[in-house]
Amino acid sequence: MGFLEILIIGVGLSMDAFAVSICKGLSTRTLKLKHALICGGYFGFFQGFMPFLGYVLGIQFKDKIESIDHWIAFILLALIGINMIKEAFEDEETCNTEFSPKVMIPLAIATSIDALAIGVTFAFLNVNILSAVSIIACTTFVISMIGMKIGHVFGMKYKSKAEIAGGIILIGMGIKILLEHLHIFG
Repeated sequence: MGFLEILIIGVGLSMDAFAVSICKGLSTRTLKLKHALICGGYFGFFQGFMPFLGYVLGIQFKDKIESIDHWIAFILLALIGINMIKEAFEDEETCNTEFSPKVMIPLAIATSIDALAIGVTFAFLNVNILSAVSIIACTTFVISMIGMKIGHVFGMKYKSKAEIAGGIILIGMGIKILLEHLHIFG
């Protein structure tokens, strides 16, 4: 899996963090660089750490399920993508205005659970995990900072669109992986 594919997955995964960052930006009376760095830092770190953790867990089972690994990757990516699209149509949640660790860590973990599942799929694919988690973490860091600014300027208008886009991206990557392993594509 190459740089562009990992970057696309990183963008897709970062959409939950982007949506929460928009909410945080909306709730912040005066947006400071410090707030954007905190938001990007927490989301970027966990979005990078969780795929690594998933990869380590996935490696433990690789030999046992290698013959169906492409189906596992497809199903996980499709389910995550469908869930993101579904969440885009649910009622808007309120947003806590704090940036303390007790607020940010649970948000960062909640938005990176999908990344844990992606990490499991990486165990079955030709992926340099350190490169992949670095790309995903950096992508999420930047997108979260942008989300803070967008939220502060434009409000919640783009939150649902971000979740839908992220879901479509992840479903598309799942289909691509499945088609490649079935020798239909690529």
